[in-house]
Amino acid sequence: MLLSGAFLLATCKKTESETVNVKTENKSLEKFTVDSLKVNDSMRINDKLSVNYSSKVLIFPTLKDKALLDSIYYDKKGITDYSKQGLQSFLDKDKTEFYASVKEDSKEWISDIQNPQTWEAGSFMKLLSQNDDFLQIEYLHTSYQGGAHSNYSFGAKVFDLKNNKKLDLKDITTMPKARLEELLMKNLDKLPSGTTDSDGPVKNSDMLLVDVIPANQAFYFDNENLYFHYSPYEIAAFAAGDIVIPVSWKELDGTINPEFKKRMKIN
Repeated sequence: MLLSGAFLLATCKKTESETVNVKTENKSLEKFTVDSLKVNDSMRINDKLSVNYSSKVLIFPTLKDKALLDSIYYDKKGITDYSKQGLQSFLDKDKTEFYASVKEDSKEWISDIQNPQTWEAGSFMKLLSQNDDFLQIEYLHTSYQGGAHSNYSFGAKVFDLKNNKKLDLKDITTMPKARLEELLMKNLDKLPSGTTDSDGPVKNSDMLLVDVIPANQAFYFDNENLYFHYSPYEIAAFAAGDIVIPVSWKELDGTINPEFKKRMKIN
């Protein structure tokens, strides 16, 4: 037990705090601020296996509505204190539980590892924008526990700060499901995949795994488009990476929610 305690104390720990200045055009939100916490910690289990835990959470000191905060931190199961101290405590507990689970799960097969490996767990929040009382956040989760490659998934959520709720797709457009799916398929290759082979760039459509692209809940927007973000394997092969498909406001004309259209100043 003494050796175990000394080992844990010797692990490398790095915690950072940063403040992000956010500009907003809405005078009612001039004092809106965003803070963040970063944790990057690692532990060596033996000479063949190490684990790394990384996380970044955004903190919103001026937001007080519990239901809204529950939606923002939907992936932080069990958290009830959304202050900086509360989020720090959650990350410390989450990290400890991750290390403990790897140590326990690896007891039976750790001797089978031939080459040194570093297993990882990561969770990151990124501020996409905060304008017109809409807060847009991207969520990234990463993991590696052996195998050919790491895994990662993206999420995106939009929060209506004026009405203290998460924005649903129906709050933006009433376009019929089938018609929206047609637009997603038509616009699949509008943004380059970033994937290449010996013949050059590869199109997203060349790696598609589905016949129909559904309008998922990982959406966000700007002044020109509504964007749908898809994780690896969600609609295409892993080699395609994550895919973003834009649908312009012009293509959605006639189906855009009037209140949303007014707030976003869509002509």
